[in-house]
Parts: sequence; structure tokens; C-alpha cells
Amino acid sequence: MTLKLGVPSKGRLMEKTFDWFAARGVSLRKSGSDREYAGAVDGIDGIELVLLSAGEIPRELDTGRIHLGVTGSDLVREKLSNWDQRVVEVAKMGFGGADLIIAVPQAWIDVECLDDLDAAAAAFRAHHGFRLRIATKYHRLVREFLRENGVGDYQLIDSQGATEGTIRNETAEAIADITSTGETLRANGLKILGDGMIHASQATLFRSRKAGWSVAEREKLSELTALLEFN
Repeated sequence: MTLKLGVPSKGRLMEKTFDWFAARGVSLRKSGSDREYAGAVDGIDGIELVLLSAGEIPRELDTGRIHLGVTGSDLVREKLSNWDQRVVEVAKMGFGGADLIIAVPQAWIDVECLDDLDAAAAAFRAHHGFRLRIATKYHRLVREFLRENGVGDYQLIDSQGATEGTIRNETAEAIADITSTGETLRANGLKILGDGMIHASQATLFRSRKAGWSVAEREKLSELTALLEFN
């Protein structure tokens, strides 16, 4: 049987993934033109490269259609409930780092932490008659984080575009988003809450718990992990 390895199909995440495997003696490459989503693996037999968007990889791991996959740890946690029962974290890869955080307007001088946000949300609802809006793409992670930290009286607003701009556009009062340097937040007049770190994400190699994992496939996994120095 062939072991299927899913990796991001384009961009810096794909390039960094290729570099990471190449540094460990396994060459990943696209076959054909840049517009084609086919690939090959050199340096070890019996591994099939599957090129997917980073957002598709958690789902494909969960269904067992791929055995291994490289994607952001934030995406796995957002897209898969009880993620650690569905996939296994094999290795943190040391690139693609970004923090999922809660940010509010810099003008909110009395809001510096989650307790302050909870108080502000209660006051906002009492004054306006509706819940404080938090714009995000990460509904599961944000909801769980705020529940664990006792923040209420808010509603999550879906944002698939420039989340930082939702406050300036008056479609939200706060945001929960990914940031690497914080520069875009500051440029949009936002500040990160002192205890508002939800998850420090990075590119991670995951193994599916749902894949069939025949004896041959387990042997191939052992061969690959030995080659990648994880054994």
C-alpha cells in the first residue's frame, strides 16, 4: 500500500514544507506545470504526495483519505472538534508561525485583559441592547477560549476578509485573528489583550487516526519517521 502525504499546494507554506523535508533527505516536488496539483516524492519509496489547500488538509486527515498532512496547528484545532482524538501531532516544523489573539481598539484605555473585556461586553449590551461583536474566522477556538475564561455577552461575527478592518467599518467592536508581527493591528488602531493569546500556531506534521493503517502502511510510516529522525 501507498502512504499518502498531504502538503499545502502553493505559496510559502508549500516551499517551506518542501525545504523541511529536503533537509531530512526526502525530496518533494510538483510534477508538471505550476498550475497542476500533482507531485512526487524522492528519497523513499511508497509515499504518494497529495497537494491540497492548507484548509483542506485537516478534513482529509479526519476522513482518513491521507495518512499524513502538513498544515497549521490552528487549522486542525479550528476545523476538528476533539482534534487530538482524530489526529496525532507528529512534529512541529518551526515555520509558518502566527498567533491567534484577541484585539480591541487602542482607544479602549480601560480594557487591557479578558476580565476587562467581560466587563466592557456587559456594559456594551446594557447600553446598546445587543451583544458586543467579535469578528473572526476561528469560531470554535475563540468560543472555547472565551468560555474557559468567563467572557460573556458577546457574539461572533464571521469574517473571511480583512478582519482588522471590521472595527473601522463599524461591523464589529473587537477581533480575534492571526498575527505574526502585530504591525497590521497597530496600523488599524488595535491592541492585543495582555492575556488574549488563544493559540500560538505553526506548521505541523500530523498523522491521521482514521486512516486504515495496514501493516505495510505502518511499516512505511516507521521507515519515514526514522528517516526524518523522529524515532
